[in-house]
Amino acid sequence: MQSLLRWGIENSTPAPQTQTHPQPHPQPLDPSIIDIILGKSDAERMKDALSIALSADKADIDERVNALDDLEMLIEQIDNANNLEKLNMWEPLHSLLTPTPDSERIRTHAIWVVGTAVQNNPAAQDAYLTLNPIPLLTSFLAPPATSKETRSKSIYALSGLLKHNAPALKQLDVQIVNEEGIKDGWDRLRQALQDPEITIRRKTVFLFNNLLTPNEALTPSLSSQSQNLHTPDSLSPSSEPHPQDPIHPNSHSAYLSHPNRASTSGPTLEAMQTHGIVRVLVDSLTGDGEEEEEDVDLDFEEKGVTLLRTYLQLNGPLSQSQKDRITQWIVRSAAAASTSTAGGESDSGDFALSSSPGFENLAERWGMNVTELQELVKMVRVDV
Repeated sequence: MQSLLRWGIENSTPAPQTQTHPQPHPQPLDPSIIDIILGKSDAERMKDALSIALSADKADIDERVNALDDLEMLIEQIDNANNLEKLNMWEPLHSLLTPTPDSERIRTHAIWVVGTAVQNNPAAQDAYLTLNPIPLLTSFLAPPATSKETRSKSIYALSGLLKHNAPALKQLDVQIVNEEGIKDGWDRLRQALQDPEITIRRKTVFLFNNLLTPNEALTPSLSSQSQNLHTPDSLSPSSEPHPQDPIHPNSHSAYLSHPNRASTSGPTLEAMQTHGIVRVLVDSLTGDGEEEEEDVDLDFEEKGVTLLRTYLQLNGPLSQSQKDRITQWIVRSAAAASTSTAGGESDSGDFALSSSPGFENLAERWGMNVTELQELVKMVRVDV
């Protein structure tokens, strides 16, 4: 502030009667003073943060992590996220994901930045996908090679890249050869569904359901004149159809240019069958029949049932043994729900499934109404 005051005094215009010397030429204002007054632009702050994060020889781990935290907060704004490409920041940011000694925290926070930048942002997704990042991100899903935090943030980043992005699913087919053999991204996601950490399993099953749920193709907006409105022009034999509205560049223009971009259901349905994902899902839900009720993670169970229901609604096949296991599991679960309500024991062999209080309790536990649960039961061919 002293510098600003001194500059103001030196460059002020004295009153006419006191002018005895020629007016000196105004001195340019120091840019650092402007930064103090107005603050740096977000673009400058982003570049500064990434520069610190990349400075392994000048900054310690905590400083670099804090810089990535600052960058993550900045790119929460979609315009700043899109500026990563304009500022040529994607490639150096991606370089922080490469495994190096003592880099686990840096890598985890860099993945977090990536996940935030691409979340619901097709423009950022396309910019980052040019670096072919999905094989690397899925390689972080294998414990114990990576920490729980890294695996969790990897699922977060993969969710942002894959949801509503059919072209990105192609990178899941890229095979990786390592000490575990030949695996691709779908295999890694199947592994994540078996992760020892329940939080990872919850996020993975939720991601699968997002990818499997059909999405209506986004179409360009209609002309302001509806085709159903019969005007003199529309009734004229010589009238020409209205041209498609122009597509202006923006973060979501990819959905207008490529309406099928959001259609991830088909490839996911096929992958669930060919990569054993359905088998793992059924095993995860039904268990071995010996789990105690208090050992069941209700959040994972609800998400898993939702995924199973979506799969069956799309006519996904199940083997007879899988149908039998699901049948027995639903009967056991409904019986347990009835027991917890009635305070007594029920014989699951004579259990009147769809008419029992346990059936209603089970439907509520799985986020359904009774009719929806009955439909699920019918899809696995349980006699209700």
